Amino acid sequence: MEQTIPAGPDLTLGVGPEAFADGKLLGHVGGEEVLLVQGRGGVFAVGPYCSHYHAPLAEGVVVENSIRCPWHHACFDLRSGEATCAPAFSALDAWHVEERGGRFFVFAKKKARTIAQSAANSSVKNIVIIGGGAAGFAAAEMLRRLKFSGRITVLSSEASAPVDRPNLSKDYLAGTAPEEWLPLRPESYYLDADIQLHLQTEVIRIDTAEQRVFVKNRGSLSYDRLLLATGAEPVRLEVPGASEPYVHVLRSLADCRAIIRAAKDARRAFVIGASFIGLETAAALRARGLEVHVVAPEKRPMARIFGAEMADAIRALHEEHGVVFHLGQNVASLAGGMVKLANGESFATDLVIVGIGVRPRLALAEQAGIAINHGVTVNQFLETSVPGIFAAGDIARWPDPHSNENIRAEHWVVAQRQGQVAAMNMLGARKAFEAVPYFWSQHYDIPINYVGHAEEWDDVEIEGDIRAKDCLLRYRKDGRICAVASIFRDTANLQAEIEMERNTAAKQVLRIRAV
Repeated sequence: MEQTIPAGPDLTLGVGPEAFADGKLLGHVGGEEVLLVQGRGGVFAVGPYCSHYHAPLAEGVVVENSIRCPWHHACFDLRSGEATCAPAFSALDAWHVEERGGRFFVFAKKKARTIAQSAANSSVKNIVIIGGGAAGFAAAEMLRRLKFSGRITVLSSEASAPVDRPNLSKDYLAGTAPEEWLPLRPESYYLDADIQLHLQTEVIRIDTAEQRVFVKNRGSLSYDRLLLATGAEPVRLEVPGASEPYVHVLRSLADCRAIIRAAKDARRAFVIGASFIGLETAAALRARGLEVHVVAPEKRPMARIFGAEMADAIRALHEEHGVVFHLGQNVASLAGGMVKLANGESFATDLVIVGIGVRPRLALAEQAGIAINHGVTVNQFLETSVPGIFAAGDIARWPDPHSNENIRAEHWVVAQRQGQVAAMNMLGARKAFEAVPYFWSQHYDIPINYVGHAEEWDDVEIEGDIRAKDCLLRYRKDGRICAVASIFRDTANLQAEIEMERNTAAKQVLRIRAV
């Protein structure tokens, strides 16, 4: 069998600085592809693909001694290969680099290395995490990377170990991603890392004075630090027939499996809701060959998030793929295998997916007397009004330094990054959460990336052509760029995130000087 020779030069033979393009060079060492990168502290050699979704890091952006993924903005330390910022958790391979006579030689692979120093607080021995989603997993994983040796207990209402939830409405639902891609870590990881993961577990009460969590039918357990990562639950449609067996919501792996089973024998599906879950689900069901109708009360899908021009282009994209829209309409009934609209129209259907939004799960925090304001109120360190209790993910409302507003975001990457920062702070790091909000959406083979936060804006600057699927949109409020959306301009979108970070850092320096 003929072997494929990796691209680029053999880096063991050395290369000069003239070989680099944009500070990067793809080559190989011993049959393995290696990316040579010029960082602030020298030249480094790491694996060339992001460990999240295998994006080419040669198209990424180098910041100081790190490299960021162009697709979903994961960050890696060039010195060690460590994944320092979600959505990636697995490190890149890293190699030793030596400079001789102005040329760079790559030789032995470095030993796997994680965070060198722990922010451990010796008084913290027992951490409980309520929630097994993005934030809960990221916190538990980071605690072990920080060399926390105490007890970690994750209490999850889910039936499965933490999974890659974005895939449930995208490739997995479409049938183009196998189920083995879904777990964020294999089941053996939790045993090896000594993380006590309890599935299908309902927490019924928190006693903040005694620092105890009460679990239904299982008694209680104590904590030194507690992380609330209870996430959100789908909003249910309250019309006749909403509880019929062919009516589904999509949030968990079990939900997704049920939809896939139902889709096998279905010919026509109705999706109720035209936001992210609704339209990604519509695209996935079209990929399975179903006739798909979308019903929503708004006149334009996603206009509240992206504006009129992008909304019209998203609708046109779905219509090109055969989706039928019923916009400006509400559902009156789902009974008897019929979708009845408020305008009197009726349609037979085999399958209904309700995607009309989610509500943050706040009941536990409210019961515990924790401050609530359209979410669990946290400070810049993600600590709640009760010392020792932190919150992250869909429930957390935090002071966003980029918008100078208290915001809550139902974004997967935001939840993961908050989980990581909360883990550090539960061990005493006092690290402010300053990440720029980021999410991505996928419709057929068209990705949309979005950084920042814009609940409203004065104008939208459009660079490129939205209908040609090549564009960058800048949303401005009071002359300031508060958000950027893009299609197939990944590097520019990533650079926009970095620029927002730098602007915020500069503002903080000015505040300190003013004091």
